[in-house]
Amino acid sequence: MKFSSFSSQVTRNDRSRHVIKRPAHWPAAQNKPESAVVSTHKTGFGSPSVYHAVIVIFLEFFAWGLLTAPTLGALHETFPKHTFLMNGLVQGVKGLLSFLSAPLIGALSDVWGRKSFLLLTVFFTCAPIPLLKISPWWYFAVISVSGVFAVTFSVIFAYVADITQEHERSMAYGMVSATFAASLVISPAIGAYLSQVYGDSLVVVLASAIAMLDICFILVAVPESLPEKMRPASWGAPISWEQADPFASLRKVGQDSTVLLICITVFLSYLPEAGQYSSFFLYLQQIMGFSPESVAAFIAVLGLLSIVAQTVVLSLLMRSIGNKNTILLGLGFQILQLAWYGFGSEPWMMWAAGAVAAMSSITFPAVSALISRTADPDQQGVGQGMVTGIRGLCNGLGPALYGFIFYIFHVEFLTFVLILCLRHVFHLQSAIIPGPPFLFGACSVLLALLVALFIPEHPHMGARAGSWKKHTSPHGHSHSPHPPGEAKEPLLQDTNVSSLPQFTQGHYPGQQCFRTQLCSLIRRA
Repeated sequence: MKFSSFSSQVTRNDRSRHVIKRPAHWPAAQNKPESAVVSTHKTGFGSPSVYHAVIVIFLEFFAWGLLTAPTLGALHETFPKHTFLMNGLVQGVKGLLSFLSAPLIGALSDVWGRKSFLLLTVFFTCAPIPLLKISPWWYFAVISVSGVFAVTFSVIFAYVADITQEHERSMAYGMVSATFAASLVISPAIGAYLSQVYGDSLVVVLASAIAMLDICFILVAVPESLPEKMRPASWGAPISWEQADPFASLRKVGQDSTVLLICITVFLSYLPEAGQYSSFFLYLQQIMGFSPESVAAFIAVLGLLSIVAQTVVLSLLMRSIGNKNTILLGLGFQILQLAWYGFGSEPWMMWAAGAVAAMSSITFPAVSALISRTADPDQQGVGQGMVTGIRGLCNGLGPALYGFIFYIFHVEFLTFVLILCLRHVFHLQSAIIPGPPFLFGACSVLLALLVALFIPEHPHMGARAGSWKKHTSPHGHSHSPHPPGEAKEPLLQDTNVSSLPQFTQGHYPGQQCFRTQLCSLIRRA
């Protein structure tokens, strides 16, 4: 399992970052250098900076990470007979709603500014937290519908794009994503300890307090990154519903053979990944017998290994074996870890497969790099938007698919029978396959590997997709080249921070690390 997107998450994803070009009727800043386009807003502390984004992300996902152990317990107590199925449905609905709403929220934030939408997304993403102890049924119901606004990363990366120049953006994204991953490495362990010593109620109160602190920080301390767009004249700017269409980028997939191969690879490999992240920690606790403390330790170790894999190891592989071979190697590791999870019946096998899963987290940063390094500058949004759309769709389909497979194989019932047999007869681990969805995932990734073999090592997307470049923006709208010095909305590249588990994701070089696997943790939470 990769620490990419708790979409989910995560994301994760994470997944669905759309930035809209400045409409013609907005005042142009043609004689200003890029660094001067954004001026300091009167609200907040100081000028807009990456540190503001870092703090917002850390507080939000730290609060959700604290709830890992209590959420797993509440899920089993609320749905004792169909735990995996209901978990998949909850996360599937949330993922699909996020996929559908993220482009619209991105479009609105381009017109009305980032700060108000940061407030909106953080508030509604954290709104279910207090309900965990009030009413678990309402808690999971609100989690599902909160997917409409659970797109904080979309706004955060747009915020970062507003205040950084293009050559600084990779490192800024990596800084935000690394902070996201770090918060989810330590918070589950803290939450599990506090839950064991003081009970779940204290953990819920603490998580709620941190979420409120995050909201207050945005309200009081975060300056607006787009002050020129907050003028009264811009508030009446029309929104293009075509730009807010979540399927807009997906419709361009078939226009280029290389992009089509990449998108098929992403779909076949990320579909099982999204499902895995939504159910894996529940699987460890309910089927493999991990304690909440062991689950928290597993998350921490896997996250740290993923960070190393997606920084040091990824850099070495990209230089030594090339972009395409790095993708193939990552897919190979993913097949191995999924098969190991599927057949594994002992806790040590889960830990060993986790180390392989950390290595498999190099796949999607390498995919992003393949697009970003071969596409023309004004083609970045096209390619990355397609990958983002595919991943966003998988964040909805994957959890539901895994939940359904667990359900049709009666994993919970068969595991209970197996435990009784082990107590009274002898070892019957071979009587069932412990994790059928993981074996399905391994087969899906094997197909992705076969497709990836046909991806050119050095594709020229810009040449083959010339019609996009000349006639469409990343979101399907006509545009003309900007004259020298003209201010323009920076293209927001997908960082594939997916969710809680593929911890680190990003473009090489610059290592835009992380989008989630712990995002699935958050998508599930």
